[in-house]
Amino acid sequence: MHTILSGIDQLDTVSALLRGKRLGLMTNQTGIDSRFRSTIDLLHARFRLTALFAVEHGIRGNVQAGEAYQTQPDEATGVPVYAVYGRTHRLTKEMLDTFDVFCFDMQDVGARFYTYLYALSLAMEECAKAGKPVVVFDRLNPLGGQIIEGPVLDERLASYVGLYALPTRFALTMGEYARWVRHHLKLDTLELTVVPLKGWRRQDLLGDIRIPWVAPSPNCPTFHAALAYVGTCIFEGTNISEGRGTTLPFEYIGAPWIDAPALEKRMAAHRLPGLYFRAASFTPTFSKYAGEPCRGVQVHVTSPQKARVVEGALILLDEIRALHPDRVTWITLDQKSYTIDKLLGTDQYRLGQYDGPSLIAAHAPARQAFRQEREPFLLYD
Repeated sequence: MHTILSGIDQLDTVSALLRGKRLGLMTNQTGIDSRFRSTIDLLHARFRLTALFAVEHGIRGNVQAGEAYQTQPDEATGVPVYAVYGRTHRLTKEMLDTFDVFCFDMQDVGARFYTYLYALSLAMEECAKAGKPVVVFDRLNPLGGQIIEGPVLDERLASYVGLYALPTRFALTMGEYARWVRHHLKLDTLELTVVPLKGWRRQDLLGDIRIPWVAPSPNCPTFHAALAYVGTCIFEGTNISEGRGTTLPFEYIGAPWIDAPALEKRMAAHRLPGLYFRAASFTPTFSKYAGEPCRGVQVHVTSPQKARVVEGALILLDEIRALHPDRVTWITLDQKSYTIDKLLGTDQYRLGQYDGPSLIAAHAPARQAFRQEREPFLLYD
């Protein structure tokens, strides 16, 4: 194992850019340096921090997924905290007027449907219009920078869990994503500075390195949860529990009516490299089936470098549907859209055009095109 430093550990390299300016900072509990000091506190102590911007889960990470909250002062610093999740996902004119330079420091989990990505890119759009510079303190991609998986989003299905034509697992750091999305959105006038990581290599997964790690959200507390999440988040689009309300969210998958031993046997027959789906029981304390015993599997990633978790999760959904064809239903957002389509970035699976493996295969050319497209924006070998 080796140690890496995050962008915020290179704060001195951009001090000239920040000094004397009013700073706006979008961050949360994951914004810490190698000595566990909060980015909020570091900027507040050394510069003129005039606004904080909180996205999903809040400025301190204490808000559950999907919950809205109100603008209020930060208890520790007194700096106003503006909510950019709920009524609006964009920086308003009132918010833009509070700062001269916009700073961003948050850890994502390397999955296309993680909303922190879009909090950044929508802020970049508004800063470009207002002529405000953007500084991104880079953070690692916990799933590494090499493995690209899953369908590439059809932008006709764009939503806040997927706005752009990215694969499910896109293998970019937050700073690299900012560089890519600046190009993708044609934000040519935006002054973007990425403060890079030090010591990170593209083959590094979170489990391979030493770095202070804070859970990016309440239901993604560990590396293994993040690794499972990039695949099993699709179960949010079904009436099958994705393990919310348990000690192993996104690792437990199940429902009261699933035949767990049969499901384990069917999944074992696929012999998926680096993955094992063990029969398990759990009782969620909230979310789907709260208080009801569920049966299903626990997703064990036995080799993170070999595992293709997105395909594994799709095969798991295939097998549950084969075992219980009359029990699996799709969750609808309204009369016209389905959560599963938003998460997968395509309606081809729900409409029965492909099963899991054939969907993955059908998107291989688009993944390869994205791999080539991202090359100019990479910062690390």
